Amino acid sequence: MMPKVLDSQSLEIEASPFVKWAGGKTQLLSELERHMPSFEKYFEPFLGGGALFFRIISKTKLTACVSDANADLINAYKVVRDDVEGLISLLQRYEQSYRKDPHHFYYRLRSKTDIKDAVENAARFIALNKTCYNGLYRVNSKGVFNVPMGRYKNPKICDSHQLRKASTALGRSKTKMLVGDYKDVLKDAKSGDFVYLDPPFSPLSLTADFTQYTNNGFDQQDQVELAKVFRELDRKGCKVLLSNSDTEFTRNLYSGFPFKSIPVQRAISCKGNARTGYRELLVRNYEVRRP
Repeated sequence: MMPKVLDSQSLEIEASPFVKWAGGKTQLLSELERHMPSFEKYFEPFLGGGALFFRIISKTKLTACVSDANADLINAYKVVRDDVEGLISLLQRYEQSYRKDPHHFYYRLRSKTDIKDAVENAARFIALNKTCYNGLYRVNSKGVFNVPMGRYKNPKICDSHQLRKASTALGRSKTKMLVGDYKDVLKDAKSGDFVYLDPPFSPLSLTADFTQYTNNGFDQQDQVELAKVFRELDRKGCKVLLSNSDTEFTRNLYSGFPFKSIPVQRAISCKGNARTGYRELLVRNYEVRRP
């Protein structure tokens, strides 16, 4: 069964991602919704910006388990849920400091790498996300964020309205938020649960780089392992939807399952013309009900 739909007043929240994320699914939401099955519990182990997750919790009373290998990202979600006003207050101060001296503010904030306070850590994460180059999240082998400053005239570091909507949606959902490897998280998925897999993309060519969100990376062998997990979930009776680059490599990994190729615009590229002509593959292990 789908989770219970909320009343019309609650539906007006329309929560959305509060961070930019490589491969974010905002532009694909209508397509993803058309591919959603009925389900008991929702799992998303590569959470990122959480576009589909926010769309669902804006409309339903959801029981979910979301996770990511990026500890700073999950901390930000928890702070948005638990102390959004403290976060907003700090982000407003950051926005004022950025406007006075963007270069000094950005690199001074980026150099802070051992923040213990959860709210301060979340504010740093969001502020850097809003002001770094193309909103890219990348770390080096030591796990240190190393993206240069972006070319923004007046970035909105603190979108208080958006943060409060996200906080309300997160607060009313019954969602467990975890930091960890997707394989461990998905051990709890049961028959009838819906699992959405949105991993770091498979490269478009053998020479292309994988996007690196953590110092562990996500390479070609990881893509092979993920395909094995997809098939294991299928055998357990879970309903699984996966999105990835539309390449021969990806199609071979998921041969035998229904798929759909969709044109999208890549959010991150140093050249504008390189953001077009890209296609994503949606792979599923269940039938889609047509209206």
